[in-house]
Amino acid sequence: MSPADLALLATGLAGFGLRVAGLALGGVLRPDHPLIAWASAVSIATLAAFVTLALVAPAGLLATIPDAARAAGVAAGAAAYLLGGRRLLPAMLAGLAALVAARLVTG
Repeated sequence: MSPADLALLATGLAGFGLRVAGLALGGVLRPDHPLIAWASAVSIATLAAFVTLALVAPAGLLATIPDAARAAGVAAGAAAYLLGGRRLLPAMLAGLAALVAARLVTG
């Protein structure tokens, strides 16, 4: 097994382990517990970091999308998040829809 395959396997196992731990804790802790609030904040911060990186320094196929289309997607996602009760999935879907629409308009 190559080093890249080992790294991918280790990453997958670590992610799976964290999900199992999250499920175990999620069933025991109240939704307003500080640990749950911290985990939620970390997940949103991680997503924000990835979105910022994709906007500022896109790589691969994302680099072929115009800056204006990427900015429109981020703006729509942020607006949907703030106006939609701070729900992440609808915000992500709104941002993706705006990105696709802007991409179609800009060609």
